[in-house]
Amino acid sequence: MSTSDRIEKLLLKAEIGKSLSRAEIIDLLKMPGDCVQDLFNTADHIRQREVGDEIFLRGIIEFSNHCERNCLYCGLRKSNSKLNRYRMTDDEIINTAQEIKKSRVPTLVLQSGEDSFYSTDRICRLIEQTRNETGLIITLSIGERSAADFQLFLQAGADRYLLKQETVSPGLYKYLRPGCQLDKRIQCLRSLKLMGFETGIGNMVGLPGQTLEILADDLLFMKQLNADMLGIGPFIAHPDTPFAGIENDDIELTLRVLAIARILTRNTNIPATTALATLHPQGRILALQAGANVVMPDFTPENYKIHYEIYPGRTDVGSAAEIISNLEKDFQSIDRTRSYSPGNRPGK
Repeated sequence: MSTSDRIEKLLLKAEIGKSLSRAEIIDLLKMPGDCVQDLFNTADHIRQREVGDEIFLRGIIEFSNHCERNCLYCGLRKSNSKLNRYRMTDDEIINTAQEIKKSRVPTLVLQSGEDSFYSTDRICRLIEQTRNETGLIITLSIGERSAADFQLFLQAGADRYLLKQETVSPGLYKYLRPGCQLDKRIQCLRSLKLMGFETGIGNMVGLPGQTLEILADDLLFMKQLNADMLGIGPFIAHPDTPFAGIENDDIELTLRVLAIARILTRNTNIPATTALATLHPQGRILALQAGANVVMPDFTPENYKIHYEIYPGRTDVGSAAEIISNLEKDFQSIDRTRSYSPGNRPGK
């Protein structure tokens, strides 16, 4: 059987929902370039069937760039003394959340580095005030906390939690995130799921030391956890980290991982990440045509946004109105429409 015939058979198997083995996932990750559009088309068909043509928006507020971790890939790492650090006030956060509401974006993502300055009580008060004043659905992305903290956040009104693990390879995780434990991260994710949070996870593609086998394990973990959102983006080297100067311009591998994630998880919400748009001018659109159904515009005020530099070269600049207008034009260019609903995962 020729390679193209074997890939076609695999994709037919995937489209009807049959399970793919680790070896089959690796085959899709390394398939010849002339077959890759078939992979993207299969993922797009599944996306259309399972979650429809509407694109859900989540408005991000990056309220603190302080971080107590020292991850080798991240510009927010605590050892980066060149970064201008900031913390938004509660009033600034609420005012920005009001801008998100005015833009008719129904979901807010409160994101920061792992910053213990924000105590559990303070985060709970912020959730309650934001929910009471805006009515927005609230997603937290603030790193690892205790199970007791997660329960309090849920009671305060948070609906969703995003906690990317970046890799499920114990060796690579230990290398990338000094002092951190993969088992603890995964336990946090399992706790969030059990409590009833819509739980988001994700990985980075193109990391130093990463292999196709590791990526296949990442994808199998996404399916096994039954995550509600998958954040899949490319590694982009930051100049003030140990990975400075390492090139990664392979957007296609990221798109392959995203497409396979859609095939494996069917109705999960998958964003077209800002990092893809940073690597390629059409990166967001390409992701939306390979299985993605969510976009997360950044509403962080400009004077803070420029300092939330996980990676360099971010493209999401301009006023909220400009960002939304540009996104709507992108959606129209591929015959997709913007949704005004919160975009819960089907069945949630």
